[in-house]
Amino acid sequence: METQREKTHTCGTICLKYLLFLFNILFWLAGGVVLAVGVWTLVEKSDYISLLNSSFYSVSAYILIAAGVIVIMTGIIGCCATLKEMKSLLIVYLILLLCIFLLEIIAGVLAYITYQHCFPFCHQLDEELRQNLTGTMQQKYQQTGQESITEAVDKLQQEFKCCGSHNSSDWTDSVWIQSGRTERLVPDSCCKTPSELCGIRDHPSNIYKVEGGCIKKLEEFILSQLYILSAVGIGIAFLQLVGMMFTCCLYRSLEEDPY
Repeated sequence: METQREKTHTCGTICLKYLLFLFNILFWLAGGVVLAVGVWTLVEKSDYISLLNSSFYSVSAYILIAAGVIVIMTGIIGCCATLKEMKSLLIVYLILLLCIFLLEIIAGVLAYITYQHCFPFCHQLDEELRQNLTGTMQQKYQQTGQESITEAVDKLQQEFKCCGSHNSSDWTDSVWIQSGRTERLVPDSCCKTPSELCGIRDHPSNIYKVEGGCIKKLEEFILSQLYILSAVGIGIAFLQLVGMMFTCCLYRSLEEDPY
């Protein structure tokens, strides 16, 4: 009877080890995805971030990168603890999982609150876009030393098929147009088929005039990213609940297992 019980404990321990090891592989993948999203945001969308004149979104990207690295390191600790059956390391791993779980829940909820325009971020996104994007386009476009802003505005207008911050008439008040250095009425990037000096003609058939300005489209893009962030954060957090459950079961099994 005692031998049968020992075999049962041993079999249960081995099963738990494999389950926890499988969880860590999934955890690694999740960490890699979070890390990749953070790097992608900085590399591909850094131009849009620069237009906002705010560190809020760049900090969010760095937080994603840091979270991805922490998740990957935690997964390594979990694998070592599982394979070597080190109970003390299992406790460290469980604590790390719990901390990451709480942080992801908080980050996910805050991102969702921001998406819903609720306290404490009420209208923060709208105000920031309206205050910064219009001023940046009108004051810095095609100005000396502001080449990166010029490229970012051109990329924004072409990618989102928009013209100006609110509408194409915003360019009338721009420093670039009023300086008389160009015959254009809008930048060439406002054109549906961009070409040299195509901005001279601002007819709706030539530019994105009826499609509206870039503020609304950029706002929708950023809010959709926040929504995805909240969903991924909460989803991974609940995945960690499974990991914590497996960790507790393995720890208890190792306490009871005689071998």
